[in-house]
Amino acid sequence: MARLNLKLLLLLLIAIVSFTLITYTFNCGHPVSSHPSFIQRLEEPSLTESRGKIYEELDCSINGMYHISCRKEGREVFIPFSFLEKYYEVYGKLTKSKGHEQFEWSHSYSKVFKPTTPYNASGMFMYFSNYNVEVRDRVKCISATEGVPVSTQWEASGYYYPVQVAQYGLSHYSKNLSEPPPKRKVLEDGNTFTAKWQVPKGAYIRRNYDSAKLTHVLEFNSRDSAGISLRLKQGTDLVLSFDLRFLSMNGSLTLFLEDRDRSQTFPVSFTCSSVLVEAHNASGSYSTIYGMGNCQSWNRLTRDLHIDLVKGHVLSGRGKKLSRTKLRVHHLLLKGNGQLDNLTLASSNHMDMFYSSADWLVVHQDSSGGWPIGVKRKIASGRADLDPGWYSAMGQGQAMSLLMRAFYRSGKPHYLEAALKGMQPFSKSSTEGGVRAYFMNQYPWYEEYPTVPPSFVLNGFIYSLIGLYDVVSLAPPNQVGDAQLLFDQGMHSLKKLLPLFDTGSGTVYDLRHFTLGLAPNIARWDYHSTHINQLLLLSTIDSDPILTNVAERWISYMSGKRAAHN
Repeated sequence: MARLNLKLLLLLLIAIVSFTLITYTFNCGHPVSSHPSFIQRLEEPSLTESRGKIYEELDCSINGMYHISCRKEGREVFIPFSFLEKYYEVYGKLTKSKGHEQFEWSHSYSKVFKPTTPYNASGMFMYFSNYNVEVRDRVKCISATEGVPVSTQWEASGYYYPVQVAQYGLSHYSKNLSEPPPKRKVLEDGNTFTAKWQVPKGAYIRRNYDSAKLTHVLEFNSRDSAGISLRLKQGTDLVLSFDLRFLSMNGSLTLFLEDRDRSQTFPVSFTCSSVLVEAHNASGSYSTIYGMGNCQSWNRLTRDLHIDLVKGHVLSGRGKKLSRTKLRVHHLLLKGNGQLDNLTLASSNHMDMFYSSADWLVVHQDSSGGWPIGVKRKIASGRADLDPGWYSAMGQGQAMSLLMRAFYRSGKPHYLEAALKGMQPFSKSSTEGGVRAYFMNQYPWYEEYPTVPPSFVLNGFIYSLIGLYDVVSLAPPNQVGDAQLLFDQGMHSLKKLLPLFDTGSGTVYDLRHFTLGLAPNIARWDYHSTHINQLLLLSTIDSDPILTNVAERWISYMSGKRAAHN
């Protein structure tokens, strides 16, 4: 009986172990595939966690042309901004706001300056107080013989571009009105103000009355010495003005600028030479030299020494990273035999720079009233080129705006005469060397680029209208000539043609797509905002609502809005 019970117990134990093994195998083996949550985990792609949120990597196909890596979070898909920025030409950056990082997105990089007062022909010119023409990369330097910018925009060797000359003068005129009065110190005038010059043995200085200038001047002769020097006190004023003439051809005036951070000294020289600008490197010591041309008659120079130094650095390949606030004039050195007067150091001298432009325009106006542009202009990939000697309605208009302000401020009639003469090309066809074209043989248009067929550039046309308006506003009524008629005809054309420049999301620069059958020439945002700023200015002159209505619609395009579709 005991043996039977033992056998029964053994069989029971075997049965329990067998059942346990079968159950374990069933739960941990093949039947796992029927577990729904496990199936989902196997089938899902790999997930990534970022700041507590789960997203998955996703391949995005953009119009079947581009394949980029995107991210999916729930039902939302995120496309990299680096792609959107280039694809849609939008702009964005990470910024800090109240201690938190945020992303700022914008459709436009440019600004609109809404006028707060009616346009005044004797006041600031638009928003040109913000312009720094001489800083532009396409300005090679400010000529020491002419006192105006030398452009490299269409020719690397440099040339005088009337548009740039006028803009240089208008910007300084506007800065003179918008900025506080400059700090100014007369260092030497041969009479009231006399400096403590360091005169080496054999050299001399003396102060004599000059019958040509009708004033006392400083006469100097360095002879065989290293030069006559003047040590200057510390300060950040870098605009130097002086009257100078040399009685010998080997004379020079050199300013030594010191970088206070790097303890480096940079010489900037003005010499009796026809060279425009040179940069020299002697054993790692760089110098910049500007030629003054014939020095044997009196020259009036006003120089922004920071700009002069930067242009020399660029020419020598050192770039233009020179902080204005860290520079000072250390000392001045005179060499040769000559005369000096009105040596002045100031924080700015905008009116001297303004009159340099006005005087250049008077001297270089031709017998037809134009300011010819001496380089070839290639337009529309060679479809409508302009040979050297062409006029620009924009150049004529901005020159007139500047000259009328010079006449208003000085009362000198030669500025008025040049402005009035500048209207002559407006009545002459582009095909005959003028700037006048017609749209559909009906609407007169003053061409920035007088091509054949016409190109109808918008911003240049409006600048020419502003120039005509300035003549109407500031010239004596009996001398206005055709200015009012030309302005009225132009305003009528502008109002009729404005819709042609509207793309529904921006503007076009010109109408070459009408006249040349090319793709539209879409205006960059800075030109688009210029169109708006010009219309807003004209709206303070002309109350026709089309000007403000169009301007406001074009402003909305800058924040991404578009015209409604059908």
